[in-house]
Amino acid sequence: MAIGVFDSGIGGLTVHRKLVDRLGQADLIYLADQAHTPYGGKDGEAIVDLTRAGCERLFAAGCDLVILACNTASAIALRRLQQTWLPAYRRDLGRPVNLLGIIVPTIEAATGMPWEHEAERRGDKIEKLDILAVFSTPATARSRVYEIEIDKRRQDVAVFVEPCPTLASLIETGAGAIDLSTAVEAHVKAISARIGRPPDRAILGCTHYEIVADMFRAALPPETPLIHQPQATADALADYLRNHPQYDVGTAGRRVFLTTGKPGVQHSLTEAFWGGPLNFEQA
Repeated sequence: MAIGVFDSGIGGLTVHRKLVDRLGQADLIYLADQAHTPYGGKDGEAIVDLTRAGCERLFAAGCDLVILACNTASAIALRRLQQTWLPAYRRDLGRPVNLLGIIVPTIEAATGMPWEHEAERRGDKIEKLDILAVFSTPATARSRVYEIEIDKRRQDVAVFVEPCPTLASLIETGAGAIDLSTAVEAHVKAISARIGRPPDRAILGCTHYEIVADMFRAALPPETPLIHQPQATADALADYLRNHPQYDVGTAGRRVFLTTGKPGVQHSLTEAFWGGPLNFEQA
């Protein structure tokens, strides 16, 4: 058995790496849906259908848990699949399997509150707002998941979301450093202009963006901390597994990389992030 990591492309490798660091003995199967990337510009039904197909492939490969290492899939498809598809699929499969996302641990990290916490509504004026920027795909931005869920837990945090329509595609196709840094700088300037100043903190709300986190770091003021989804997800999954021993995630440290797109070695940007060539097999 294993942990499945699903993403529309190479962005989920950022989560995969932190899972290896935190859960090194677990078996991991990574699936990139590169035949249909990017997800950020697709409609909701297409995102749900593609995410379900990816999860089915990973469960069929022996995964007990699948992590949606994709903000768009987590925002649009996760809850619906958990509620309307997974219960019957679990019964048909005959073993305990589950589907988890990356937005819950990110919001917990951003608010310092557990997911179950809901803030009391107070009428008194908040003296100082914590301005949180979220850089995301258009589909994640349309879902308003970050604004809604953070507002439930913290009244003193104001969330501004910056949709980045082309950034994931640039990263996925291995664009050069100049094109990538130009795009990142433009989005940082745009959201700072809307806020009226730079944000106090920022979330890279697409796992692709972690591959160019150094560019966001350079574009933002040095005193603006980044909230990193991969680390938050790995920490949350380690806690989850301690509390749910029924899930078998393996102990051999096996690593499998699959793609629905073109198999083989990925481009130089992926290699630079990963630290060497990474060969994908055909899903």
